[in-house]
Amino acid sequence: MCQLIALQTDITRLRVDAIVNAANCSLLGGGGVDGAIHRAAGPQLLQACRALNGCRTGEAKITPGFNLPAQFVIHTPGPVWHGGKSQEPQLLASCYTRALELALNYQAKTVAFPCISTGVYGFPHELAAQTALSAVRQFLALHPNTFEKIYFVCFLETDLAIYQKLLEKAAC
Repeated sequence: MCQLIALQTDITRLRVDAIVNAANCSLLGGGGVDGAIHRAAGPQLLQACRALNGCRTGEAKITPGFNLPAQFVIHTPGPVWHGGKSQEPQLLASCYTRALELALNYQAKTVAFPCISTGVYGFPHELAAQTALSAVRQFLALHPNTFEKIYFVCFLETDLAIYQKLLEKAAC
């Protein structure tokens, strides 16, 4: 059975099969976790991303991890929050589902997600965590025994507290 784990750490230092990048649609780097992943992976990541010709919101594409301890980087552009009237929760759920599909196709057993869309994209933190956990649990229900561990890597302590609360609630 897959373990769902929330932690506060630097996602670029995790020894997992795949880390997920909260990318922008160009996939050419940016701020926040996207910039940190590009810096840690090295210039080869940018070169690989250029060859992917971007990615639509809610979709995902994969590259090698290059200088990262992770074998793969799965890039997924999350939605910008517009008050929930532009299918933002569905698009965010799709980010998690599409990333897990790629991880499964590439035989990754351990995957680390950042808090997608909660930074400058403005997605409400609690709703984002609920959406992420729901999408991951639905995927795992359809694909049991495919992953060993899925990490929800939080930059902020407040996000960590939200994930821990939601994970404890589900465990009862």
